Order: sequence, then C-alpha cells, then structure tokens
Amino acid sequence: MYCSRLFVPLHLTKLNMNRIIYHLTAFLVVALWGTTFVYTKLLLMAGLTAAQIFVLRFIIAYVMLLAYSLPRKSFRLFASSWKDEMLMAALGLTGGSLYFLTENSSMIYTTTTNTSLIVCLSPLFATALISLFYRSQRLHGIQIVGTLMAALGVIVVVLNGHFVLHLSPLGDTLAFMACLCWAFYSLLMIPANQRYRTLFITRKVFFYGLVFMILYFIIWPGMPPLSVLMRPDVMGNLLFLGCIASMVCFLAWNWAMKKLGEVVVTNYVYFNPVTTVLFAWLVLSERITLYFIIGTVLILAGMYLCNKAEG
Repeated sequence: MYCSRLFVPLHLTKLNMNRIIYHLTAFLVVALWGTTFVYTKLLLMAGLTAAQIFVLRFIIAYVMLLAYSLPRKSFRLFASSWKDEMLMAALGLTGGSLYFLTENSSMIYTTTTNTSLIVCLSPLFATALISLFYRSQRLHGIQIVGTLMAALGVIVVVLNGHFVLHLSPLGDTLAFMACLCWAFYSLLMIPANQRYRTLFITRKVFFYGLVFMILYFIIWPGMPPLSVLMRPDVMGNLLFLGCIASMVCFLAWNWAMKKLGEVVVTNYVYFNPVTTVLFAWLVLSERITLYFIIGTVLILAGMYLCNKAEG
C-alpha cells in the first residue's frame, strides 16, 4: 500500500525532471545560437562570404554526423519512401540553405536591427502555421497572451529604446522569408519526428542543405583560399560553428522538438536576442540598458505563461 502511494509522486517527479531537461536543452541551444553572430562576423571580417561560411560549417557537421552514424546498426542512407525523402529535402531547404541565405543576405540590404527583429518573431508565424494543420498544437487563452508578451519583449530588446526602423523593402523581405523558412521547418518537423530518429533527420538536414547550395555556387562560384582557412582563428571559429552551433545544436533542438512539441520549443527563439546582448556584454563590454531588462522580463513572463499552461 505504501509503495503504491509513493510510486505516483516519484513517477511524476521523474517526468517533471525530464521536462526540465528538455526545456533547459532548448534554452541552451538558443543561447549558443545567440553567440554565432559574433563568430560569423569575425569570419566575414577575415574575408569569407556568408554562403562560404554556411557551406563550410554544414560540411563539418555532416561529416562528423556521418562518421558517428555509419558504425551504428540503426544506420540508414535513405528514408522509407520517396515522399519521406522529399520531406527530408524540404527540411534541408527550409531549415538549412534557404534560411541561412535569406537571413545573411538581408543584412546586406537592411540593418541588423531590422533583420533580428523580423527573424526573432518567427515563433509567431510558426505557431500560426502549425495551428492551421494541427489542432492539437494550437495555443489557447493564457498561452496566446504569453507568446504575445514574449514577442513584445523581443521588440523592446532589439529596438533598445530606438523606436525608429529604417525600412528597406528588399532587405526586410529577405528577413521575412527567413522567418517563414523557420516556420515551415518547424511545421515539417512534426511528421518527420513521428517517423524517424533525431540523428537521421539532422543528418538529412545537413545533407540536403548542402545539395541545394550547389546551384548557388554554379551561379556565384568561389571558395576562400587554403591559406585563409588554415589560420588558427578562422579554423577555430569554423569548428565552433560546425561542431557546436550546427551539429550539436541541431541534434539537441530536433530532440527537444520531439519531446516537447514544435510550438513550445520554437517559442524559445524569443530568447535569441537576449543571449546575443548578454554575450556582447561579456565579450565586447557592451552596456546593458533598462530596455534590455524590461524586454527580458517580458520574455521570461511570457514563456512562463506559455509553459505553465502547456504543462
């Protein structure tokens, strides 16, 4: 009798601990992604283009994942059907090549503030898109209030008291396309997670992300010289972006999606500008403003309401 009474609380405690781990994983991934702007900027300053950086980091990630996957008994090269293989290709396009190209290219034609603001609001578009196809994933009541509060917090953090946007039709459109790419990636991950392992999906995302870049390099050929790539600072930044920000983070992100659901995990993108500002404060000694604190509180409160209602 006493054992049966104790079993339920212990079981629930284990479930709660697991959920904490899933949420912490999503948060840490976003925190790491928030630092990639600095590493990417350093590589751009070294003479690499945005497309070259994307391809090199995905090559590193794919080779490492392939080397890890090949000895495993569960290794498979293709999906179960051609339709599922096309699904993997769509994931590689939306979450890989097209997303990174539109996001990085948008900063050429518009301000970083505009790009960050539009891209970091992708959870709003992802939630709306997923709700059209999956009733079980729809937000209700307090969750809607929470996600809108978090979105407002992103606006406050990114604008940082400067409530004037310099509109650029081409640049802002490219940033909006990147936002939609991530929304469609989140949508497509639902059927993929239902049928395949996280390791297989992530490897396919890297593979097809690279395949779709072939057309880009046919039109705009060129890779950085070997002397630049062998520089310790360039190699170190590329290894971080390829091994940590790409391989480890994509694996962890897709795993968290499988465990918590696409809508819940995608909402953690709201933390991206927060972690970027904190990293800039730690590394570049940039000032923390009152607007940052207010925006961060709004994001934390909004995420709390979303996760509390979801839990």
